[in-house]
Amino acid sequence: MDVAVRAVREAADVLRAYFARPPKPGEVRYKGPVNPVTEADHASEACVVSRLREAFPDHGVVAEEGRGARADGAPCWYVDPLDGTTNFAHRLPWFGISVALAEGEHVRLGVVYHPALDELFVAERGAGAWLLSGEQLWRLEVSRTARLQEALVATGTPTDIGTTGNNLPQIVTMLKLAEDVRQMGSAALNLCYVAAGRLDAFWEPDLNPWDVAAGALMVLEAGGVVTGMDGSPYAVTTRSPLATNGVLHPQILALFQTRLEGPFGTSA
Repeated sequence: MDVAVRAVREAADVLRAYFARPPKPGEVRYKGPVNPVTEADHASEACVVSRLREAFPDHGVVAEEGRGARADGAPCWYVDPLDGTTNFAHRLPWFGISVALAEGEHVRLGVVYHPALDELFVAERGAGAWLLSGEQLWRLEVSRTARLQEALVATGTPTDIGTTGNNLPQIVTMLKLAEDVRQMGSAALNLCYVAAGRLDAFWEPDLNPWDVAAGALMVLEAGGVVTGMDGSPYAVTTRSPLATNGVLHPQILALFQTRLEGPFGTSA
């Protein structure tokens, strides 16, 4: 845990240096139609991956921008060096760094850092989830909201929104039934906010392990529930997660499975 925390804090200094200056021409490139990557993504990733490899040379490392590789049978680190790249590229201060350690399909520890607010979220399987904000430390607990019409929920859209697997039908339904819907641009932070009781639920299709693993463990250790959007058990390979405070989980699953038309994402 200490190595991961030091790595994300060091990477945060790298991101802050980029964030403090105006965007320059050519800083943003696109991996897909609406899937940007910046110099800061690569610099942050290099920082985190190098620290993990130094400390754990036998572990696998899988990072969003391509550094590292799995090691057969060994624990594996999943790294998102800049979750919320679109926000970062537009100098919106809602982005994070996410690091998780998994053994097989099970996430063992997670670290998510929000540099703009100096909020460090940490979780260890069986030991709870915690938030260090400045010098204040407290244990995370999900909300107790039981009525969907009183729930603040969050989502995100796939990088290829034109596919039939997008979640526009779910968004429309939630706008009608929930208190409100937020689309803030960082799956890792959204999951941490569910764990902290700031959000009551989060879902998003077509994510990757580095987007989800650390935040999902936060929710589980804070007393919440995480499954696939189809209700399948959560595993590190779950691509389309639904995370809730637990009380709301059956209601939202039922909406996704019975009230909407078209595909709703899978756990594959």
